[in-house]
Amino acid sequence: MNHFANVKKIVVKVGTSTLTYETGKTNLRRMAKLVSVLCDLQNSGVDVTLVTSGAIGVGVGKLGLSEKPKDTPGRQAAATVGQCELMFMYDKFFSEYGHKIGQLLITKADIENEERRRNLENTFEKLFHFGAIPIVNENDSVAVEEIVYGDNDSLSAIVAKLIHADALVILTDIDGLFSANPKEDESAQLIPVVRKIDDEILSLCGAAGSKRGTGGMITKVRAAQTATEAGIATVIMNGSAPQDMYKLFDGRQCGTLFLPQKND
Repeated sequence: MNHFANVKKIVVKVGTSTLTYETGKTNLRRMAKLVSVLCDLQNSGVDVTLVTSGAIGVGVGKLGLSEKPKDTPGRQAAATVGQCELMFMYDKFFSEYGHKIGQLLITKADIENEERRRNLENTFEKLFHFGAIPIVNENDSVAVEEIVYGDNDSLSAIVAKLIHADALVILTDIDGLFSANPKEDESAQLIPVVRKIDDEILSLCGAAGSKRGTGGMITKVRAAQTATEAGIATVIMNGSAPQDMYKLFDGRQCGTLFLPQKND
């Protein structure tokens, strides 16, 4: 069964490790490919929302820092610089394909407060009506709680629920969920489909990911759990070749597909 055959609204989350090089500088070639695919999906009639990490990482590179600041104010300051740079580049790339973008910086309070959540929903609806592509990030410059504890994997699932998306795709630096850590176990096998996320699946997630990101496989699978419980098909896949997203719409296997749970 092709769970992407009738997708009309999709959320794509891209992580810092996918957007940047080890130097902290932006991977422009990969960003350009990602934007090309998202614009093409939008052209086909799919409403696309991009949840992007990378503000702190890009800010670190822009400021010429040797590493990510360890203190919260330092990370917040880097985020303010990086967010400007990120949106400048996104606007440049999306404009090349004739597409408009809109920036939404979200905090936990925006979701938990009923009035602010409804305002968000209305904003998303209008952006889709205007044919613009929403680009979402946490508001790292003011949300101390999120910058310390949060991650954009969770945010992507929350956004997918908020806008009633049909699918969520999480792009990362690994091919999907494996039976063991592929960096440590050569016999580790990619798990193509997960029917239900239980304790056994969660036990496969291991520790945090790259030093440039904030999460690891556990945050991605938790996000998939949030989304699938809301009936949203979710895929975790390697973001090094964004054009592989086409495989999903063609009904071909790519990454790990987490099946949506049916609500009784």
